[in-house]
Amino acid sequence: MSQLPQLEAYQQRVNNFLSEKLKQLPCNDPKLLEAMNYGLLIGGKRMRPYLAYTTGAMVGADLNDIDGVAAALECIHAYSLLHDDLPAMDDDDLRRGKPTCHKAFDEATAILAGDSLQTLAFDILSNHTFSASLQNKRILLVQQLVTASGYQGMCGGQALDLAATNQSISLEALQSLHSLKTGALLEASVLMAAECSTNVTSEQKVALKKFAQLVGLAYQVRDDIIDITSSEEELGKPAGSDVAANKSTYPALLGLQGAQQKADDLYHEALQALSTLPYNTQCLADFATFIVKRTS
Repeated sequence: MSQLPQLEAYQQRVNNFLSEKLKQLPCNDPKLLEAMNYGLLIGGKRMRPYLAYTTGAMVGADLNDIDGVAAALECIHAYSLLHDDLPAMDDDDLRRGKPTCHKAFDEATAILAGDSLQTLAFDILSNHTFSASLQNKRILLVQQLVTASGYQGMCGGQALDLAATNQSISLEALQSLHSLKTGALLEASVLMAAECSTNVTSEQKVALKKFAQLVGLAYQVRDDIIDITSSEEELGKPAGSDVAANKSTYPALLGLQGAQQKADDLYHEALQALSTLPYNTQCLADFATFIVKRTS
């Protein structure tokens, strides 16, 4: 599978931005600051920043504006991983092929590092130097990230995921769970970037939202497939962890072939949503293809 266009450039761009933000923080507690760096900068595909940058470029937004959005999204994602890996949640020892934060440091430090990265996300959005035309949208961008990351989004989805462990839930319930846990932040990546352009109409935002929702579900379906078909070396964490934790997954409900068909169906629906937009949407189509074809 070919690399996503501009992936390395956008990864480096957001990494440089985040690294500089961490360097600017006063060193009140060296251990906590080191853990924040560890949780945020040790790797990762940067899919949410990539989606924000590529959407922003498509709709003619200033990428300097997208820097603030992309960095805030990645801070939220990183904090969620630090907390998800904790013994009280998924109890994982490896993340991206390295010890999880609570293993590299300790549980209290991992919790505080996650808390600090969460607040850093809103610090970035609150203080980023946006273009003059976006100054009146700063609160809207904060509101979008709040919705995507909190009770109505990612956190609520994680709670549903924990509640569904050792339970048999319906396909509809599983989709609702993952629309919040995984899809909400991917949706925010598209819609927050769209808000950074003055050219996107309300109707176009509806189409972009539908695309993002469908890709978000496809992302999780593919994640579930990868969990049982890839090795620990490919994943950077133990393979089959969802099965071992007795979680409801798409392969468990639909079978492996059925789950792949589900991912393919969502992919084609996502492309249909893009077809209504008056932009060159190849970049987003490539992203959708990457999501359903990836192996890690």
